Amino acid sequence: MTRTVYVNGDYVSEHDAKISIFDRAFLMADGVYEVTSVLGGKLIDFDGHAKRLERSLSELDMRSPVSRDALLDIHRELVRVNAITDGLIYLQITRGSNGDRDFVFPDPETTEPGIVLFTQNKPGLANSPAARTGLKIISIEDQRWGRRDIKTVQLLYPSMGKMMAQKAGVDDAWMVEDGAVTEGTSNNAYIIKGNTIITRALSNDILHGITRAAVLRFANEAQMQVEERNFTIDEAKDADEAFITSASAFVMPVVEIDGVPLGDGTPGARSRRLREIYLDESLKAAI
Repeated sequence: MTRTVYVNGDYVSEHDAKISIFDRAFLMADGVYEVTSVLGGKLIDFDGHAKRLERSLSELDMRSPVSRDALLDIHRELVRVNAITDGLIYLQITRGSNGDRDFVFPDPETTEPGIVLFTQNKPGLANSPAARTGLKIISIEDQRWGRRDIKTVQLLYPSMGKMMAQKAGVDDAWMVEDGAVTEGTSNNAYIIKGNTIITRALSNDILHGITRAAVLRFANEAQMQVEERNFTIDEAKDADEAFITSASAFVMPVVEIDGVPLGDGTPGARSRRLREIYLDESLKAAI
């Protein structure tokens, strides 16, 4: 089935979609993005993603070409025309193109921002086999730029991290800076000691995860405490459990770090319970 995508105001076939070669996202990675999950034909935590998108745009002095209400309408129309039951919607807004390449930002009064959205069909997204087996990860040095709180399209190093993990025969990598874990290549990182979830505090060092915020809200329902602080890889190896969160993986247990199994090497009860609560509550609130 050929997808219908949204490009700069028009719904078109993916084969007919075009953007300028001078678009600054292409030339300068000058753009931001969001990924929203779809379960049962409904959007998961759309408002959270929309708010973070607005923050990212503001931090880069970039304007949105559409309102939040219009953005919701576009998401729903793409779900409808592409018959998405379970899947993802990728959204990217760029600073646009003024018809040439220049390091200096183009005049926002005369240069319209670019916007692209497309769907990815993922049947059974919430029933990933990885949730039953858990993830094996390695640690790598964090070599990204300093404003990781802005969800930009600068994803080369995270992609390299994914490839390092693949080469090592594992599922993903956690990045380490100044001796402490920052986050995964495309997710936030957590360990569990006893009934306490430990995760790095929000700052410019990590992405302010939408799923992260929800899971930490739901921790009380799982009868767990939350401690926001730095932790090391050695501390992680000694943890009772570990997990990651993201918009597409939800809550995913981690069972091995740098070859060291956590517990008995299978997903822990607390991580499984957090995933269950997150999915239940998110489906209730889906729009």
